[in-house]
Amino acid sequence: MRKIPTLLAALLLTAGLASTDSAASAEQRPPIRFGAINWESGALTTAILRRIVEDGYGYPTDTLPGSTVSMEISLARNDLQVIAEEWAGRSPAWVKAEQAGQVFALGDTVKNAVEGWWVPAYVIKGDPDRGLEALAPDLRTVDDLKRYPQVFSDPEAPGKGRFLNSPSGWTSEIVNSQKLKAYGLDSLYNNFRSGTGAALDAEVDSAIRRDKPVLFYYWSPTPLIGRHDLVRLQEPPFDAQAWATLTDPNNPNPRGSESLPAKLSIGVSKAFRESYPELVAVFEKVELPIDRLNKALAEMSEKRLAPEAAAKAFMHNNPDVWKAWLPADVAAKVQAQL
Repeated sequence: MRKIPTLLAALLLTAGLASTDSAASAEQRPPIRFGAINWESGALTTAILRRIVEDGYGYPTDTLPGSTVSMEISLARNDLQVIAEEWAGRSPAWVKAEQAGQVFALGDTVKNAVEGWWVPAYVIKGDPDRGLEALAPDLRTVDDLKRYPQVFSDPEAPGKGRFLNSPSGWTSEIVNSQKLKAYGLDSLYNNFRSGTGAALDAEVDSAIRRDKPVLFYYWSPTPLIGRHDLVRLQEPPFDAQAWATLTDPNNPNPRGSESLPAKLSIGVSKAFRESYPELVAVFEKVELPIDRLNKALAEMSEKRLAPEAAAKAFMHNNPDVWKAWLPADVAAKVQAQL
């Protein structure tokens, strides 16, 4: 009879250890790895999604840095699980992985996003109130740039203009470099690459604040587009075959075309899509109104907020936006942490 309590104690001890092991296992669950995007809208979207995943669903998260293409390759390998702002279909790396069923683009996160080549409006129109004359009054298209390299003079390359490209490693940097060739501008303009997205932003912003002419690649949603009066230069209509020559850095005869119409999505790996159906359902509903997003990005830039702080402010100010993506009980958990 004395053996029964002893046996019962042993069973209870074993059950207790199993329960402890189970809890420890849950706590040691590997984090969901997000790409550490280094442009503002991508960084803000990443921070918003991480807060939802962590506070709403209790999953740990982490970030890994990399260029656009390297993050897409990592996503295909499941070294990354989520890229919060994926301009899907733009790079050969993404297209190849998507065709192989290794990556998926979820939702349509920011409608009316655009990208292209821009100049300040005062370069074309002048600004009498600021004593500025029009330096390129007939500038409307990328082809017109052939007449104006001296207007956008590069101080480091006398006799040539300067085109501010994306940082190296971005898909758009390859496209823009090929466009310079396609439009016959590569001999007239120096292809200047900023070190980071923040450096590109700072250089453009600095030139505009000093009323200087500047020719640059940019995109929206961004704080800069909302801050200044800019003109996007016209390009030939989008052509899929021409686009293929622009995304291939080794193509010797690229053809001009507008960039692929923008569709911003959340990129996920195949393993993530299969393992986290509840998060997939949320990501498919994510939509960030571009006007509110640009406002949040401008505040993030002006106040020098970290993406995490900007995400908290956005979610506090726009509960109707993100609560529409979530079940009520999950939304309540996220709200409690705000």
